[in-house]
Amino acid sequence: MTVRYTQLPYSALALLICFLCLSLPGAFSQALRLPEGGVNHKSWAGRRVGVTDVEVRWNAPGVKGREGQIWGTPVAYYGFSVLGFGSNGESPWRAGANESTTISFSTDVLIEGRKLAAGKYGFFIALYPDSCTLIFSKNTEGWGSYFYKPELDVLRVGVKQQKDMAQSRERLEYTFSDQTDRSVVMALEWEHWRIPFTVEVDLQGTTLAFIQGQMSGALGFDPPSLQAAAQWCLSNEVNLDEALNWINSATDPRLGGLSNFAALSTKAGLLRLKGQTQEAEAAMATAMEHATILEMHAYGRQLVSQKKYQQAFDVFEQNYKKNGDTWPTHVGLARGYSAIGDIKNALKHAKIALGQAPDDLNRSSLEAMIKTLEQGKPLAQ
Repeated sequence: MTVRYTQLPYSALALLICFLCLSLPGAFSQALRLPEGGVNHKSWAGRRVGVTDVEVRWNAPGVKGREGQIWGTPVAYYGFSVLGFGSNGESPWRAGANESTTISFSTDVLIEGRKLAAGKYGFFIALYPDSCTLIFSKNTEGWGSYFYKPELDVLRVGVKQQKDMAQSRERLEYTFSDQTDRSVVMALEWEHWRIPFTVEVDLQGTTLAFIQGQMSGALGFDPPSLQAAAQWCLSNEVNLDEALNWINSATDPRLGGLSNFAALSTKAGLLRLKGQTQEAEAAMATAMEHATILEMHAYGRQLVSQKKYQQAFDVFEQNYKKNGDTWPTHVGLARGYSAIGDIKNALKHAKIALGQAPDDLNRSSLEAMIKTLEQGKPLAQ
């Protein structure tokens, strides 16, 4: 039997390939991407405040020779306006160009002191000659503000603009400034105007939630991470019950737990805050058994700063008995004797420490301590 093959003409073959491709579900569903070359630059900027991520995305128009003709004109009009092209409602300015400007927050925030839940928002501004109303909307997919709906507003906040920036900014920018550990000032800047607003976070609350989230995953089985989480709670005096569970897991020998000073002293501190004084003292005694010479010295300094002078002296003395005639132990005794008012013995140990000082920096520090003690004055706490 002979099988004969018929060769299709090139045009027919091409048509067949095209038909087959178009018949495949999702075939070529993504368009080829090329440089946009638009006059309004796609832009984005962000900051992290504590554990909160703040991000803004916008299209940046240029002044393009229109200085003095931006604000209060059709470019950036005052109040609300009917924009046409099928849009019949009154709309605020889109705070950028082209698509809607959007701002997102990874945690709840305060905008000028007003609460705003975590999420992504369309951002609009109602401009006026001497004030602005910031508008955060549920609509994040719009084309500018053409189809703005006030019922989708989540928050409106009034602010004052600055209209006298010395140097004109050609491209509309969103900037960040004056950042602290719990706030940052965002601002829209264009031409000579600047529209600033403050974003604040609940640093303690968001950090705790961030830690709890991490502890619910693989890090919840990692003793150093458990210890770090418990230590943060101790330092901030929050979430004590859960923190105690974390440090108990971190120090549990059945889990290959930690038996160092940092972990055990963290446990002691948490027990003390919970009012379990006897358990705290027992945990601290165990911690001291595992402490290095410098850890004992640092703990004594901590007690001095807390004005627990006799306890501090006892720690410095214990360090000396445990680790002997060394520079840190004599420095500690100098501070301990000074704290309890024994200037004579403080001076004695400061002079011994001076002869053992490991470097010029510590020698200078001890010389200053000796000078103070020779004047009969106690050391600064």
